[in-house]
Amino acid sequence: MTPTPAPLPRPGQVDARIAELSVFVRSFLRDPLRTASLVPSSRLLAERMVRPLAAAHARGRRPVVVELGPGTGVVTQALLTAGPEIRYLGLELDGAMIGHLHRRFGDLDVVQAPASELGAALAARELADADLVVSGLPWQAWAGRAGHDLVSSVAAALSPTGAFTQFTYGWTLWAPPARRQRADLEAGFGQVDRSSVVWRNVPPAVVYTATRPRREVPA
Repeated sequence: MTPTPAPLPRPGQVDARIAELSVFVRSFLRDPLRTASLVPSSRLLAERMVRPLAAAHARGRRPVVVELGPGTGVVTQALLTAGPEIRYLGLELDGAMIGHLHRRFGDLDVVQAPASELGAALAARELADADLVVSGLPWQAWAGRAGHDLVSSVAAALSPTGAFTQFTYGWTLWAPPARRQRADLEAGFGQVDRSSVVWRNVPPAVVYTATRPRREVPA
């Protein structure tokens, strides 16, 4: 039997993908350490990142979700697809990315601020805590003392039953920065799980899921 060919993408889908890649590449060229990749994350990686949202919905309240560094919105789309009733808040430094997010999603609550301000951003919206924090931030954001403090900020912003997800590229897992990041997560959370490799991401990546946040993270 001759296999049925996959349907070709519609012209509008192609245009949207080109626009997304264009914004991402320009951001990478402006600041490669902050963007860290020439291409956005894959849909499969994004779906792995948002898996804890199902448990948040099961607790019977409208989940509060904070996305650190939403970029062009690949994970944002996965969040909105998996949980359309979420209370979404994004923190993004790149103004061009924010403009792209608004064009793609409309009236989305995204503030131009560093990830370290997530607690203040929640308080400004009278939100006590978050059920899920997802992050696509690069190593630069998690380096040294600033990275340790950021883990503390994320843990403090989560509800006791909340979760934090962060992806990292598979080929870097044994590099010193990745090991330090894992150690910081284990200091800030009672449980840290690592997914299998998402090979269809470019480059292949894994997802850390951290739960049981500690309000007081060891210095």
